[in-house]
Amino acid sequence: QVQLVESGGGLVQPGGSLRLSCAASGSIFSTYAMGWYRQAPGKQRELVAAISSGGSTNYADSVKGRFTISRDNAKNTVYLQMNSLKPEDTAVYYCTMGPHIATLVIGTWGQGTQVTVSS
Repeated sequence: QVQLVESGGGLVQPGGSLRLSCAASGSIFSTYAMGWYRQAPGKQRELVAAISSGGSTNYADSVKGRFTISRDNAKNTVYLQMNSLKPEDTAVYYCTMGPHIATLVIGTWGQGTQVTVSS
């Protein structure tokens, strides 16, 4: 019954910004951890950012200082603000939901949204 729908992806030039959104339905959103994974062609899936139900955050070293994860419990939505984008950020970005940050990989996944960083 839990469903996650990502939006906000697209084509952006290097140095530009995008904000991804993930809307959750059919869940008690505020009690769950949320995260963003990405998958690029020829690369392994990686956890980009995560936020706990209490608001603590974790980031991959490659995006620290550039990406910010946040949540709006009133809207059942998690966001990923991406600044200073680089071509290597190009990937399909997936929203995930689980009881804890450590369990996000086996939780509920959205279908993903494509982010392409190119001139």
